[in-house]
Amino acid sequence: MFTIDTGNTIAVSTSAERGSKSGAARFTNEKQLAALAAHWPSGRLVEIWNNLPGVRKIAKFTDRQTGVRRIWRAIAQLEPHVGTHAATGADKTSSRGKTASPSEQPVVARTDTKAARVITLLKQPAGATLNAIMALTGWQSHSVRGFITAHVHQKMNYRVQSFKRGGERVYRIRP
Repeated sequence: MFTIDTGNTIAVSTSAERGSKSGAARFTNEKQLAALAAHWPSGRLVEIWNNLPGVRKIAKFTDRQTGVRRIWRAIAQLEPHVGTHAATGADKTSSRGKTASPSEQPVVARTDTKAARVITLLKQPAGATLNAIMALTGWQSHSVRGFITAHVHQKMNYRVQSFKRGGERVYRIRP
């Protein structure tokens, strides 16, 4: 049995806890969840989804039926917790605001990719020229600049220094 409180937190109830939460809506299957959700504003489904552990936060669902289906699939995997601990991802939030799944394995960086080779070049004390990166990857100059901005700086969170040496653009990852 599942319960959802006014704070849009879904909890998995054991048989001993079923009567403990007053004011919380209870349901046991997707059909019952859909019947409850028919009377809710669509924003509540989004809030419920964003409170679930290990899910990617969203701004809206395509429609109510899609929202109910996705929520049901996510909560059907949840295990009952001892006590009244809710099934929420609030305690598993990383520093970037994304929720982390407890079953996630650490990501091992691949060394055989163009990205890894570019980063190795950028980590050299002298850095790497735009032309050297273009020769290594086969990318055009705008693609190199976009990769450095979006992937290296924003996604990987490296501090990248850009300067000219002898009239040629040079990029370097700063320590």
